[in-house]
Amino acid sequence: MMIAQNRKACMELVLPEQPTPSEQYAADELQYYLELMTGAPFRQIRKIEGPALALGRAAEQLGVSDDGLGDEGFLLKTVGENLAILGGERGVLYGVYEPLEQLGCRFFTATCEQVPVRVNLPLPQIDDRQLPAFEYREHNYYESETYTRFAPKLRLNGARKVRNPRKTGGFMAYARFVHTLGELVPVSLYGESHPEYYSMRPDGSRSLQGGQNQLCLTNPDVLEIAVESTRRILRENPDARIMSISQNDWPESCQCPSCLAVDREEQSPAGTLLRFVNALAERLEEEFPRVIFDTLAYQYTRPVPRLTRPRHNVCVRLCSIECCFSHPFEECEQDRSVLRPDGSRSSFIQDLRDWGQVCNRVYIWDYTTSFSHYAAPHPNWRALQPNMQAFARNHVKGVFEQANGAARGGCDLNELRAYLIGKLLWNPDTDVSRHIREFTDYYYGPAGEEIRAYMDALCDKAERERIHIGYNDPCNSPLFDALMLDQLDAILRRAEEKVAGDPLRLQRVAKVHLSVRYLRIKNRSMATGETDPEEINRFFTDWKAHGLTRMEEWVSPQTSHKALLRRMWRGVEFYDHWAEEGGEEL
Repeated sequence: MMIAQNRKACMELVLPEQPTPSEQYAADELQYYLELMTGAPFRQIRKIEGPALALGRAAEQLGVSDDGLGDEGFLLKTVGENLAILGGERGVLYGVYEPLEQLGCRFFTATCEQVPVRVNLPLPQIDDRQLPAFEYREHNYYESETYTRFAPKLRLNGARKVRNPRKTGGFMAYARFVHTLGELVPVSLYGESHPEYYSMRPDGSRSLQGGQNQLCLTNPDVLEIAVESTRRILRENPDARIMSISQNDWPESCQCPSCLAVDREEQSPAGTLLRFVNALAERLEEEFPRVIFDTLAYQYTRPVPRLTRPRHNVCVRLCSIECCFSHPFEECEQDRSVLRPDGSRSSFIQDLRDWGQVCNRVYIWDYTTSFSHYAAPHPNWRALQPNMQAFARNHVKGVFEQANGAARGGCDLNELRAYLIGKLLWNPDTDVSRHIREFTDYYYGPAGEEIRAYMDALCDKAERERIHIGYNDPCNSPLFDALMLDQLDAILRRAEEKVAGDPLRLQRVAKVHLSVRYLRIKNRSMATGETDPEEINRFFTDWKAHGLTRMEEWVSPQTSHKALLRRMWRGVEFYDHWAEEGGEEL
């Protein structure tokens, strides 16, 4: 059976009589790409009259149904001369993109898609039912958060900047995302009158500086205030499915006698936090039965408590911030364990296994870049898949990959990493090598082979010399010694030569080359104390010409530029607190 032949449509798109917004959008997307591929006009109708591509509930006209797909799953099934595309509210979109990909389309980035032209397009025999490995899938690379139409093509459902959620099938909406305890019981409201609401230091004083403290979670008044604050926030956000009740981004828990007693009884400060979150979730469950209350297993709360278990409406999000990211979590021998109250230590992979055994909804917060040096290469390419597979094996239900969050991305192959992570979040067993090859061959053209050699050189050295890479490392890692930078330079010069006649792909390779240029400037400056203002200014001119903004997480490129001229490692060194400069302005 043919979908199109000699630029004539051989099938029609069939929708239900009253399609949902996502069913209609799925039909529009399928129609658009089929017409791009074949040059043939396709009709949308409501009743099967001949060979049909039946979308959503219209598949029932072919006798096809499936009650187990939920919002995210889809079923593709050829029935005679027809294809049924059945899916949930968001799954029907995935069900459209899947056969398009099987027919050769690739959705690499929001602005780079591969759509083959085929005058004659056959309909393959398909019987394919897919459900995602994780119910919640998110990363914060800028394109998926900026371009509403792109996130569903990567099968992401956690993008927080969604303008048309009904059309694109909805998403996992947060009322508040993370580090929320400071908002629930603000120091500005209660610090002066009730210092006892806030964490006690070992010397007995209370920490009253916003963002640089925790709450005293065993104080009953704190729970009452947090319950009312959470109730107000959820009433203001009626579509929210998740509300974070999580510790501030500060590494010290409350040291008052009451909190310490619970910490010791539980053998983890996570027990004190979880008792608090459970109590809040129980109080609000009747009013907000669909809401999941999300908390963190982060730094000192990472180990599983001995006694307390999360309620059924509580999610625990385990964070890998201490880990090495150049080697798989299950194989890395570097000790990045967390201290328990009794003096013993707990590894990340042990914490992952433990939480998977005691919590019915474990989410992950993982890290995919150097936040202090966005421009530096982050050789996690061979760890991404085994880590994602480890998450799946240990009953994880959701993953957030924290990325280079700059408003216009970065130069460390961010487009490829965003694409690859999207594939892995849907299916951790996907063919990673094929995805890398397809992306690099199309996005970088004849230079694709050299881009892969660049990636391999970094990963080979990290493996061979057992070099461990963290989330916030300086640039003078042994990975980036002079010999390695010479090797990377040579590879990228060959890549540039191969695309010298292709301005678009030459620009893309030159963007990758910014990473090596940055490392050379930074490491020479810090090693010798010598700076070349002309070279530094030329680098920043090129950085801006590529449309790039921040090169470290918390300050502007202007601040980073000034720091480099002054031979400082990071722009945040100008401030007392790393978040002091504030949000990014374009």
